[in-house]
Amino acid sequence: MPLSVDELRSKVEEYRGKGLNSQQIADELSLSHTTIQWLSSSGVSADDRPNDIQIGWRSIAVKAGRIEAVSYIFADIIDEEIGDEVDAIVGISLNGIAFAQAIAGQMDLDLSISRSINEDEGGHLSEVFAGVGGKRVVVVDDVVSSGETMRKTIRSLRSGGADVKLCLVLANKTHNNELEGVPLRGLVRVVTV
Repeated sequence: MPLSVDELRSKVEEYRGKGLNSQQIADELSLSHTTIQWLSSSGVSADDRPNDIQIGWRSIAVKAGRIEAVSYIFADIIDEEIGDEVDAIVGISLNGIAFAQAIAGQMDLDLSISRSINEDEGGHLSEVFAGVGGKRVVVVDDVVSSGETMRKTIRSLRSGGADVKLCLVLANKTHNNELEGVPLRGLVRVVTV
């Protein structure tokens, strides 16, 4: 995992060269859009640096059994927060999909996938997986940085007829306990003081 600003800038340029947009790069690096924009600009000073924390969870991601183990915790949080008032788990691409699949399997629920298209749109609900119309859903992702991706996803799901009951993430990099009126739970909160 890149640690220095120069290494992060190189990684951003590498991903841009592969055709990824800022949303996708932010997802890959577990950084906010603001940080990606800052890393993409030239001639900016360290004084302009956004306040952000990079989250590395590769130790979990490389083994399906580890993802499943973490998903048991997510399932327990769902039970604690909303009980059986859930019909589907929605994974936000790319990093929320594996957790959503594991949770849906453990709880015998429908699986839906929301793909982030670009920074301006809320995403696209994949038609290959379950629809959300009339369903009570839980949204899962890896990290909430600014919360904008999750907010857009919530609005998109609501416009598709879903009742969004809960949002779950591995790491919450904000002080928020809700987004768009929906409870937000992270396994860990990672914020500067």
